[in-house]
Order: sequence, then structure tokens, then C-alpha cells
Amino acid sequence: MRAMILAALALGSLACARIALAVDNGQFDNVPPDVRAWFKSVIAPNGVPCCDISDGHRTTYDVRDGIYWVPIEGRWMAVPERAIIRDRGNPIGEAVVWYVHHRGDIVISCFVPADAV
Repeated sequence: MRAMILAALALGSLACARIALAVDNGQFDNVPPDVRAWFKSVIAPNGVPCCDISDGHRTTYDVRDGIYWVPIEGRWMAVPERAIIRDRGNPIGEAVVWYVHHRGDIVISCFVPADAV
């Protein structure tokens, strides 16, 4: 159990480390304060913060056999259950996925479906 917690914290740190790499070129200037606050407050079910508005990507999605799939950089990826957030609402009405590049792969850290309650 301790190893899982440490792994989750490490992944969260890795995901948040991307903030330094995220670029805000003014594309988020007109975001209402409540939406900005929502982005900053979203936390995955395993306790890992999703980070910030510049780290989330609006996305389409598909549900196949009860599993969410999202397109990321030209390929469809299954969203792991540990990343799905259903209880934080969704003030933008579009699905949002947070992901990082790690050791040559893409790791989905958080996903909020368009209809999250």
C-alpha cells in the first residue's frame, strides 16, 4: 500500500512539474474565475492533483464496453479508472484530459467527462 501511495505522489509530482513547461500565451486570459478555480481544484480519485488550466486538454471521447477512450496526439487511448473524476462537476461542458509524457509513453493522470456531476 505504501508503495502505491509513493507511486501516486511521484506521478503527481511529475505531472505538476509540467507546469514549468506549460506555456500560457494569453490563451487563458478570458477564463472566468470559477472555471479557473475548478481547474486548480480537480484531484484524481487516488489523491493526485490534476494541476492547472494550462495542463488540461479539452477533448472528445468515446465509451467502448464501459471504458472511456480519448484521442491524444493522434492515437486513441483507454482512460484508466484511477484517472476518472466523476464527482467534481464540469463547468465547461466539454471533456478534459490531463496527461504527461513519461519514459516515452503517455500517462493519463486525470479525465473529467463532459457530463460529470
